[in-house]
Amino acid sequence: MLPTEVFTCFPGQMWDRVLSKVKKAVVFMDDKCAESLHWNGGATSVFESGARNLKQFSSFESGGENEPKAVFVVSTLLKGRTADIIQDIVGLSHFQYCVVFTTVAHSIHLLANNVTAVLEGNPVFEQFGDKLCEWMGDMNYTAEVMHAPVVFAPVSPQLFLAPTFAHLFPLLPRDLEAINMKRPEKKRFGSLTDVDLHSLTPELQIEIKSLASAVNSMFESTSTREESFALGPMSRLIAGELANHPQAKNRRKTAPNKASIVFIDRTLDLTGAAGHHGDSLVEKILTVLQPLPGHTTDVQVDMLELTNLQRTTDSQPTLAPGCLVQTQSSTARLLWETMLASKQKEAVMEVRRQLVEAASKENLPIKMGLGRVTPEQLCSYIQLFKSNWGALESHCGVIQLGLATAQTLRHPTLPRWDSCLAFERLLLQALGDSDFAGVLRQLLPLMKPRAAKGEEGSSSEYSSGSRLGEEECGPDELLVLLVYLYSLAGEAQPADNEEEEEKVERELIGALTLVITREAELSPLLQKLTGDTSVSWSSQAVCLPMARTDTQGLLRSLMLTAAFRLRSIYELLPLTLVRLNSV
Repeated sequence: MLPTEVFTCFPGQMWDRVLSKVKKAVVFMDDKCAESLHWNGGATSVFESGARNLKQFSSFESGGENEPKAVFVVSTLLKGRTADIIQDIVGLSHFQYCVVFTTVAHSIHLLANNVTAVLEGNPVFEQFGDKLCEWMGDMNYTAEVMHAPVVFAPVSPQLFLAPTFAHLFPLLPRDLEAINMKRPEKKRFGSLTDVDLHSLTPELQIEIKSLASAVNSMFESTSTREESFALGPMSRLIAGELANHPQAKNRRKTAPNKASIVFIDRTLDLTGAAGHHGDSLVEKILTVLQPLPGHTTDVQVDMLELTNLQRTTDSQPTLAPGCLVQTQSSTARLLWETMLASKQKEAVMEVRRQLVEAASKENLPIKMGLGRVTPEQLCSYIQLFKSNWGALESHCGVIQLGLATAQTLRHPTLPRWDSCLAFERLLLQALGDSDFAGVLRQLLPLMKPRAAKGEEGSSSEYSSGSRLGEEECGPDELLVLLVYLYSLAGEAQPADNEEEEEKVERELIGALTLVITREAELSPLLQKLTGDTSVSWSSQAVCLPMARTDTQGLLRSLMLTAAFRLRSIYELLPLTLVRLNSV
């Protein structure tokens, strides 16, 4: 049996290649690589390896006069904008020694430069090294360029994420239309399953090849020969690229270990991505807390409660946020794994237990509480550490996870989560009892504009345009419910009248449009869906595109698009799921 630890060590081993070169260097790193580093020791590991500084990969950064060495870590091809930024940084600095790591393999650089012949060595990297010496101003200076697949983030020993490929999504029907528009009529594809890799855009080809190359590097490092399975058109292309990888063919002949790898298009299960599952604390944390800037896999934890600052509009930007990743503390790592794998009740109980244990070790005056764990109780334990800097430093990992839990449990949108979960269960039951039009009609009462709800008598706050009540669904929640419902449309009873279904869909579009136009400020999700970042909305701006488009097609397209923009832990899962087999 191949131990899971072999795979768990792989991301760290790739980062060791980078860290072996950073001694006495200024390190420049782009956001995607920085996110991977975040889960593999963080900035601490860079400084412990001897780096002088760690900076953003930007044309506005540079090295100092007494900093002759630079290390660049990027997730892109060494051409175009990436090459320009490196040239800008080098030109503003006094480097004599430059090392460049890219997550993109040399073979893919050849493809990007339209080189199809098999060449010895790494000529593209060697040419870029010559450019580096030229930019440094002396061809006798030292430049190294190499490949390091630092793309995986080990969230737990059993779960890797691939933040570098977070934007890589399965092909959609509209992609098929775009592909066919560029092909002769007789050679057009009939379905997405017919699409081949070479018919895709060069950028998408490079993304697919890069993912396959990264997976191959993992199997190469662990001496594993894989058996691949694919579900969905995009997964089939990735699995095919892995199967045809030049190094993979040799590896399969000699590798002693075996593993099965399953590639899955997430669009095959939108129900899982859109559903409000009640048992996962981590899913709720990832949903309600704001993401870390530049990250797709971690969130900001408000640390204000550990200070004497007052909560004002100006206090937040002055205080660095906490996060979920705790690589420096074994206790915090074990707590995180418990939170990730356990049901919510068990996870919250474990958070309380760890906080109590930490406070007891530091002889803090803790008051034990029995019964249900509340966010106020967790915060009272955490505030005991506020005036004890030694204790705060020793247990900062557990404290950050405790704060994330407390802030999630008392978040104003959390009651809506429970409301959506209850309504999803009702919809699921209704799908087995009636046709789809009847189920859709059950959503209409939720889509009344706030003014109308106020007029019905419960509260005047709705008519004034203020925020929704805690348990009432906003536009984001309504979109999620629609995605959930449409992903289950095939489970409904056969429709007797398709015209009735189209009529209900038109009513839903009108009602949803009115709800959105009543929003004083668009949520980040709505801004992404509409491409509109303005604060105010015009109902005409929403209604005109809808009037020109097929009603049913528009609604289903909107639901599908919304699904791909949802911030859910399921979207963060990589396309690869590895099952270990015996040799």
